[in-house]
Formats: sequence, structure tokens, C-alpha cells
Amino acid sequence: MSASRRCLVTGGAGFIGSHVVDQLVAEGHEVSVLDNLSTGKRENLPKNLDLYVYDILEDMTPVFRMVKPEVVFHLAAQVSVSVSVRDPRYDATQNVVGTINLLEHCRRYGVPRVIYASSGAAYGEPDSLPLREEGSTLAVSPYGISKYVGERYLYYYQQQFGISFIALRFANVYGPRQDPHGEAGVVSIFCERMLKGEEAVIFGDGRQTRDFVYVGDVARACVMAMDAPPVTDTFPAFNVSTQKQTTVNTLFDLIAENARSKQSRIYAPERPGDVRDSCLANDKIRQYIGWKPEVDIKEGIRRTVEYFQKHMPQANAERQ
Repeated sequence: MSASRRCLVTGGAGFIGSHVVDQLVAEGHEVSVLDNLSTGKRENLPKNLDLYVYDILEDMTPVFRMVKPEVVFHLAAQVSVSVSVRDPRYDATQNVVGTINLLEHCRRYGVPRVIYASSGAAYGEPDSLPLREEGSTLAVSPYGISKYVGERYLYYYQQQFGISFIALRFANVYGPRQDPHGEAGVVSIFCERMLKGEEAVIFGDGRQTRDFVYVGDVARACVMAMDAPPVTDTFPAFNVSTQKQTTVNTLFDLIAENARSKQSRIYAPERPGDVRDSCLANDKIRQYIGWKPEVDIKEGIRRTVEYFQKHMPQANAERQ
């Protein structure tokens, strides 16, 4: 455990951000959260935590003056591939312009390190699997493009202003607190619909694969990255993944088993912007940061379904 730091978490009331906050608090760090609460929720945060309701496109000077952060965890973002396809300008404004605005504040207030939530979507359609950090970054969605562009701006600010950064390219993150409404991950959508007895639809043939990584493992990677030594011999981007492929059909069956759902698979046409297969190598993060995944897909799905059961008592009661 490292010495206490003053940490600012953008998007800290959201799904992944709130888990990062929990881990930082547990390790004794001074934590503040910046979130516009468009998707984040106050109830995701510990009581008495400093929450600044700001958008990353705004002037955040009062926040930086108050917090004086030593580390910024940048998780605030537009996170939906499908939204980015429908409205690429909105996606770029939030993910590129918002990141630049944040980095300008970091520059002005002398923040020494930024931990950036990037995405495996930056890789696009793979030539081979697993995808490695030094491979091609030809994203097939505006979301993947915008997250990769954020990495390049971080590199610029590192070279010009000495702001050390680590970019973490998340695989498909799932777990407790993921919002199943609107644009959300397939795990949370399947969990809610099966527990409510509603139809859970598979887009495509279900044989497409994803690298599903548990949110607690992702939060641990973020916190460990804070204390990683400066990376000088390679571009500081690291996959956060299990390095294992799971088909959507298999995922459906695991959730159905844990939710005690008897629904059969229902298929619909695949969605634009989605890659067919994805699996991210994690040997680089093991080497440089010492992180490795600890929760496998079966245990992660069990915990996630259990969370939804506890937070959907009416749906759970209907299934008794």
C-alpha cells in the first residue's frame, strides 16, 4: 500500500469510477470526485466524500484549487459504441475535447500523473488474437477512435509538460453497479431482463467473442497504475483483460443459470460498429505494473447476478 495521495476521480460516481473510488478510500487516500451525474449516481459513492458536480467541458478551476490533486484518474467519458456511431460529433466532444480540457487544468495546476481509462475498442478488427499494445490501432467506431486520440494527447502533454501518464485499455468490463438502462454492457442488460422475466436479445449469431473482465479487477489495475514507475522504453498503454475469449452465447447461458431463467436464446441482427471477436493480451501489464486478473467469468457472473437480485427485490420476488 502506497503513501496517501490526493486523488481526483473524474466520472467517479459511475460504474467503473465508483469502484476505483472504493479501492482508493480503502487504501487510505484522500479522494475527491468530479462527475456531472448524467449517468453516475451519488449513491454509488461513500458518504461524506467530496463530490464536485462538474462537466469535463467546463472550467474546473475551483475543483483543482480546492483538491490540489497529485493524481487524476480520468474515467469521465461517453462510453457507448452505438451512441458514437449515431452521433460521432458528441462522442468526440466528450472524449477528445473533454480530455484536452482536463489536461489543460492538469498542466496549469502541476498534476504529476494521470491514469486514463482507454479502451480495447481502439484496436478495431483484429488480424490475430490476442491483441497486443504494439499492434494496429485502426478502430472501427468513433468511440474507439476518440479513446485512442485521448492517449495521443496524453503523450503530447507528457512530452511537452512532463505530466506522467498511464493509459489502460479496458476489455469488456462488467460487474455490480453497471447500469442496464440506456446504453450499457451486455452483462447488465441480460441480468436485469432475465431477472424481470423479460426477453434478453443476442445481437448477431452469438458466436462472437469478447474478453470480459470483472470491474473489481479493473479498479485494482487503476490503483496499481498510480504507483507504477515511469514507463520510458515503450508507449505507456496497457491492456486490462483476462486474455480469454467468451462467446455471447456462453455468457447468456451463464447468466441464465445464475438467474434461474428458462428463456431460450433470441437473436437479432448484429449492430454496426461492433467487432466480431476481441481478446486482449495482458502480459505487458503483468510485467510493468504487476497486475493480473483474479476473478474468472463464472465467479464474476455469480457476483453480478447476486448484486442485481439484491437491488431488484421486486423482480426477485416475482421469480420465487
